[in-house]
Amino acid sequence: MPERQRIPPLSPFEEEVGFTRALRAGNRIIVAGTTCDIVPPPEDAGAQADRIYQQVAGYIEQLGGSMEDVVRVRMYVTDIADADAVSAAFTRHLKATCPTGTLVAVTALYHPSIKVEIEAEAVVGD
Repeated sequence: MPERQRIPPLSPFEEEVGFTRALRAGNRIIVAGTTCDIVPPPEDAGAQADRIYQQVAGYIEQLGGSMEDVVRVRMYVTDIADADAVSAAFTRHLKATCPTGTLVAVTALYHPSIKVEIEAEAVVGD
């Protein structure tokens, strides 16, 4: 099994549950579902998604990668009417990379003010 490198915990919840926000195993970097860290989050789903992509970029960089290494993204929205705004954020941050992408609507996320959650996976090097 490849050695795992993790980013430092960002909340007591992560320590308590044994959850890792982002980790690298070999040449793969996996970022768990991430929501906007601004409290309270912006009301606009596109603004939330932009902030999330900035956070994801930071996590990937801490683990030795970059957004150019992203190969897969999953986006969850609580209102499918926000799909265009969230897709536009995807385009702003990842268009040049052309990773696979999935966007689905879900009933709810952790808090009603959270409209978007994003997961990402990157492959570093060959």
